[in-house]
Amino acid sequence: MSINLPLAEERYTAFNILLADDHQMIVDGISGMLAGEQAYRVAGTALDGQQAMEMIASRPDDYDVLLTDISMPLLSGIDLCKMVKASYPRIQVLVLSMYSSMAAVQEAVMAEADGYILKSSGREELLKALHRITGGGTYFSEAILPIIYSQYEKAKTQEDYQRILSARELEILAMIVKEQTSEEIGTVLFISKKTVDNHRANILEKTGCRTTVGLVKWAIKNGIEG
Repeated sequence: MSINLPLAEERYTAFNILLADDHQMIVDGISGMLAGEQAYRVAGTALDGQQAMEMIASRPDDYDVLLTDISMPLLSGIDLCKMVKASYPRIQVLVLSMYSSMAAVQEAVMAEADGYILKSSGREELLKALHRITGGGTYFSEAILPIIYSQYEKAKTQEDYQRILSARELEILAMIVKEQTSEEIGTVLFISKKTVDNHRANILEKTGCRTTVGLVKWAIKNGIEG
């Protein structure tokens, strides 16, 4: 006689977030936003950049995501991002800032931040950004994308970079800039995910980039928009 046992409760592995902001109200507010989320957990908070860096340095495996403000005492969010990316590249960095100026966005991009959203964004966009960066992609708020594109002069003409990348690679790169995954790109172009990944690897090699963030930066500098 067979015995039907109850199914084991499904388990979720949450991404651990270190939240760094010098305003306690922001810390409490974001912690509250994520309190009911199974996929994301605020595992630590810091009220300045130096404290955040010390927490990561002492237990780097405890954190998957750094969610940081830009303007903080002792160590700015930009410098914090640079240090984390240099020493702990596994940790994804999402900048959450009230600044939408060209200079602020440019600093974040050059510091290798994986994403940038404004503090005026709601819970839905925060979750969307976290989903993107923990999935290996990037996320830059639609409100600041025009700023990113306008902050660089087109250093090379289309003819210049067409000598580097094929038409198909340029097409895929433009879709990467739009933060589409390999599966999404494959669906649109009617090719397999493996083929997209091969193109992505070739694009990385030809442009001298190592990461998706680097590719986005390269595309922006060369005027390739999604």
